[in-house]
Amino acid sequence: MIKVGVIGGTGYTGAELLRLLAGHPDAEIAVVTSRRNLGERVSDIYPNLRGVVDVTFVVPDLDNLSDCDVVFFATPHGVAQSSVPEFLQAGIKVIDLSADFRLRDQAVWEKWYGQPHKAPGLLGRAIYGLPEVNREAIIEADLVACAGCYPTSIQLGLLPLLRQGCLDSSDIIANSASGVSGAGRQANIANLLSEVSDSFKAYGASGHRHQPEIEQGLEHIAGHPVGLTFVPHLLPINRGIHTTIYANLVDLSVDIQGLYEQHFKNEPFVDVLPAGSHPETRTVRGSNYCRIAVHRPNNGRKVVILVVEDNLTKGASGQAIQCMNLMFDLPETLGLMMPGLLP
Repeated sequence: MIKVGVIGGTGYTGAELLRLLAGHPDAEIAVVTSRRNLGERVSDIYPNLRGVVDVTFVVPDLDNLSDCDVVFFATPHGVAQSSVPEFLQAGIKVIDLSADFRLRDQAVWEKWYGQPHKAPGLLGRAIYGLPEVNREAIIEADLVACAGCYPTSIQLGLLPLLRQGCLDSSDIIANSASGVSGAGRQANIANLLSEVSDSFKAYGASGHRHQPEIEQGLEHIAGHPVGLTFVPHLLPINRGIHTTIYANLVDLSVDIQGLYEQHFKNEPFVDVLPAGSHPETRTVRGSNYCRIAVHRPNNGRKVVILVVEDNLTKGASGQAIQCMNLMFDLPETLGLMMPGLLP
């Protein structure tokens, strides 16, 4: 049984981690931390976990977490980097759901996150937590930087075409729309129901902090720099991501439907839909599945890739547990095979 600690258990990704870990047959939730809610029970903050996760929040220090085999950081950006070194030194594996270790270039991280990086020596040690790309490296890792929600959808959507080399990678456009939970659990006027409901908007069109992560991942997949225009949008729903990717083929003879089906046939959490499909966010709500459909309008040069995922599950906590399973030599799908919630 894996003893698990969750640092930052009051946010949405922390709550999703606890929900999923509670049903994991080989994981024991040993410690959950929160400075703000110290001494309170998890189920008092999230009543859906009443009778399932009856743990009290404690201070996030090594003394409380020293018996854990793995610690998840579900904390704001800039928090994990202060504590991760001491956990690694103590022999505890770390899975970080924030962006603290996703970027390999310290200067790029500091530019986009507006603060000095406190553990730059670990940037080269961290393994990027996207199993469909880095499975073998994740198996051997003791520090995993879990992929972001938008970056997961875009990288998986482009993976077969970039690997095949049949795409013009100099000019790719990705429009991604996320539910409000992607902004986190904090008081923010822009995220109030009356502000978000019955509306749809773009944001970060001049530059978003997920852009360098996506570019870094696509370059790793393609083997060379990739030109990307990324525009995020806010959907008036609680959870879910819908990404639409536009790109041009350089090899017009490629069977894109067959290419995607072949590439992902052994990937347990990537579902390539039949030709002509249009995936919906509701089909992946609460699940660790990513669903993809590919289109080639008028059988021409342009390819349109549609990707849906749950931003809290495959885009965060579910993917983190997928990485944990790999790190501890467990079946990759363990505790994660639940279907999406309908209606």
